[in-house]
Amino acid sequence: RSVNIVAFGNERDGFSEDNQQPSLIWSYLGRSALISQIDSSLSASQVGNPVFTEYQACVFGNVRLVVHDCPVWDIFDSDWYTSCRLIGGADIIVIKYSVNDKTTFQELKDSYVPMVKKALHHCSVPVIISAIGARKNAVPCTCPLCTSDRRSCVTTSEGVQLAKELGATYLELHTLNDFYIQKYFGGVLEYFMIQSLNQKSSEKMKKRKKTQRCHPVQPPQLEQPEKMPILKGEASHYNADLHNLLCCCRCADVAFYPEDFSTAVEAHKIILCSVSHLFMLLFGVKSPSDVHDASTVQLAQNLFAMEAGDPFPLSPCGVPACVPPVRVVVKDSVFCSCLPDILHFIYSGAFQWEQLEEDIKKKLKDPDKTENVLEKVKCILKTPGKLNTVKDCRSHQIKRLYNTSLRLFFNTPVLADVIFKIQGATVPAHRAVLVARCEVMAAMFNGNYLEAKSILVPVYGVSKDTFLSFLEYLYTDSCCPASILQAMSLLVCAEMYQVMRLQHICELYIITQLQSMPSRELASTSLSIVSLLKKAKFHNSDCLSTWLLHFIATNYLIFSQKPEFQELSVEERNFVEMHRWPSNLYLKQLADYRNYIHSQKCHCTVM
Repeated sequence: RSVNIVAFGNERDGFSEDNQQPSLIWSYLGRSALISQIDSSLSASQVGNPVFTEYQACVFGNVRLVVHDCPVWDIFDSDWYTSCRLIGGADIIVIKYSVNDKTTFQELKDSYVPMVKKALHHCSVPVIISAIGARKNAVPCTCPLCTSDRRSCVTTSEGVQLAKELGATYLELHTLNDFYIQKYFGGVLEYFMIQSLNQKSSEKMKKRKKTQRCHPVQPPQLEQPEKMPILKGEASHYNADLHNLLCCCRCADVAFYPEDFSTAVEAHKIILCSVSHLFMLLFGVKSPSDVHDASTVQLAQNLFAMEAGDPFPLSPCGVPACVPPVRVVVKDSVFCSCLPDILHFIYSGAFQWEQLEEDIKKKLKDPDKTENVLEKVKCILKTPGKLNTVKDCRSHQIKRLYNTSLRLFFNTPVLADVIFKIQGATVPAHRAVLVARCEVMAAMFNGNYLEAKSILVPVYGVSKDTFLSFLEYLYTDSCCPASILQAMSLLVCAEMYQVMRLQHICELYIITQLQSMPSRELASTSLSIVSLLKKAKFHNSDCLSTWLLHFIATNYLIFSQKPEFQELSVEERNFVEMHRWPSNLYLKQLADYRNYIHSQKCHCTVM
């Protein structure tokens, strides 16, 4: 016998400095006289970031108690399947929050309680809502930069209203002492444990009686289908690709020089403009009237100077022809000496701020000069017209603010230096992005190929929409296919240009869509799974083709009735027959059982 408890939420005040406060669940397990043989383990999505802690213990002597304690609600956003599985297997659910953390409570009420209700469906699982802590009567913060009153408390009426929405039992635990833990919270929890055990015993007894009333001859047992292969996604290397572009100096179109022209640092306009309005101003993407920030304009004039030269010749397509890199003079010699480190910072995603600080400190060895350079970097990265948000941020915050935004330049002629011609239409692009993100295009634009010196590049074998989706992935590291067929077309394009991560994303999309398709829809759909299988094999998508074969075998009764089933090769047919579900043996046993029941002229309650 066992009882499963799932606890969600954090009982600690999010703004308190006391991070050593024991959790509610651990306090109960450690203090209750009914609990023995406690064991715990972490289940993590990544090292150092546990999604939940699993406790196992014994209660009431010989009853196995399993507790999953999830301190963060992010599990509903990052892993909906795991959260639903935890709730589906729970006998009791505990929701915890701190009465002094109004922001977290509001997020819980608005975003996560509806998810809990959806996961519960019509299950009659008891829910305990625990409001933890003594309310602090601090004066609310009146700072205009605060988006909400972070010090306001969650009132009792708000907690009771939340409990009514979930049909839950509401408890207020002013402190985690013996009285509140053992007698108050523990008493309610142990009551629900006993109710759960009684209900399970009753259901087991009913099932046993029902089995005894059935005919002595039992129907054959249908085994579960074979587990289909699991396809794992590939980690993103978006920032690494852009950083490698800087290290290799391929397709550079701008060079920075000190005033004596003694050295040169090459870079790419498209990357610099994607993170900074100042560089947009410098390279003519925006005018001073577009920037609306006098400090940005002033810094651009004081820090950089474009070297005068011949205007860029334009190709017939309106794109600048191949020309040497633009020469930019850096007026500040100290800033110029740190420019390689600053460019590495920008090309790495513009979020490793602490590393940049450390590198500049080591190079300059002068606190005043270091501070001056860092202030200029902050001004370069800031959004015009807004406060400098980099000033007091750490790396994880800067990443959200200044991650490379190449989406602004996707499918636009601004700074474009190559044009693809496809199905009678033209699509502008940027060689630097293509070379950084796609090895095939890197070879095409840097090798002894016609495309290396051409502005207009024809594309064959894919549609315009598919190629645009492919380019969008190169620029943004994300894609959202509209259908299974579009995902397959994008997979073919990804295989053509050897972008393996995009190919895996398309494979995962196709698998997810097919898995979510109910049997009735699968039987009536005009989508040919066998055609998908043939395409996956032809384009070297081994993982997808293997999964599709298992999918056909698992849904044998549906696919064997379709004309496309005859298109399977002999080898594929043999595989499907070997792994089919239900098996031939089960169907024969089922037919024999039905014949026996019919011959006895009796009615079986199981069938």
